[in-house]
Amino acid sequence: MNILVVEDDPDIGSLLRRGFSSESYDVELVGDGEAALRVANGKTWGAIILDVMLPGRSGVDVCKALRAGGQTAPILMLSARSSVNERTEGLMAGADDYIVKPFAFEELLARVKVQALRRSNAGTEPRRLEVGTLSLDLDTRQAQLGGTRVRLTEREVELLALLMRHPGEPLSRADIFAALWAGHGGASLNVVDVYVGYLRHKLAEALPEGAHLIMTVRGRGFMLEAEES
Repeated sequence: MNILVVEDDPDIGSLLRRGFSSESYDVELVGDGEAALRVANGKTWGAIILDVMLPGRSGVDVCKALRAGGQTAPILMLSARSSVNERTEGLMAGADDYIVKPFAFEELLARVKVQALRRSNAGTEPRRLEVGTLSLDLDTRQAQLGGTRVRLTEREVELLALLMRHPGEPLSRADIFAALWAGHGGASLNVVDVYVGYLRHKLAEALPEGAHLIMTVRGRGFMLEAEES
């Protein structure tokens, strides 16, 4: 797999080139956004590692330009900035992942492999999701919980599908927002809390009193319980 690394720090760039090369990846390294656009456009990449703070043109602008130009490779952004707003900005620009510096190369490598696997499995995803007694048919857009049909809006179906793909795994507000609301002007992170509330209420109607499926994990986001509780 070939990887484009866009990093202006020579030490980090060299580290990434050596690390990926040692894993048998073909690596091309450039140091600024304009060079990244010249090299990336019109070529198929296994992944693009894109630093946010670049000379001349920011990584966020480069990411937007790459997506606008039809680049479909997984883009993983690197930044020393870790606030929710900055992560959201990167994800809304079209990045698939956002990694905060300093980072371990092993983690970055694992995330690259995960993105590559998601791309390869994109056309083979099952059309029916099941977690415990909760099921969702992605073709008919119908959900059932314990044999009871749960009537959902289209956006609630998308949110439920996202949570069902990651049972027992907390998803941050920023990640949910990027997956479901990126590109929708006027929306803010608060919309995630609103729709989680809608979905939580509708699922609770099909459960015994006091039971719940969607947990709020403090400081981490929302999680679908693997078992009803």
